[in-house]
Amino acid sequence: MDVAPPAPAGRTGLVPAACNMLLRAPASVTLPPDAPLSSAEVLEILRQRWQASYDLQLIVRRGRLYLQVMWGYLEQQSFPMTAEQYEAQLEDLVATLNGLGVAAQVRGWLLTTTDKPRLGKAMNLALDLPEGRASEFLI
Repeated sequence: MDVAPPAPAGRTGLVPAACNMLLRAPASVTLPPDAPLSSAEVLEILRQRWQASYDLQLIVRRGRLYLQVMWGYLEQQSFPMTAEQYEAQLEDLVATLNGLGVAAQVRGWLLTTTDKPRLGKAMNLALDLPEGRASEFLI
């Protein structure tokens, strides 16, 4: 009976097969501007623009909601998430962005921003939430 060796100590991160699943190049698809975002589309944009799967976060600051592209990325050895955790977080974030009605704004910004992620400095997009949606999300 074959038994798989235990995972190496230290990094609780990537299983090579799972990482390869996320790193494969998705096919380019042209979507209408008002189409909802998908996690695959966001991942493709991140990799095409900056050659890495950067961490994305929603932050509330001074009564505004921001999408941040952080400097940490999945392919980084010290990244704190596994490929599966990253994919699940990205799915949740994209579902929230679609629910807020800001998919086109996020897509446009990711495709056109001249800024790029740098160590210690997150890229910020102040989200313009449709009327009524801000009150659901912000306190």
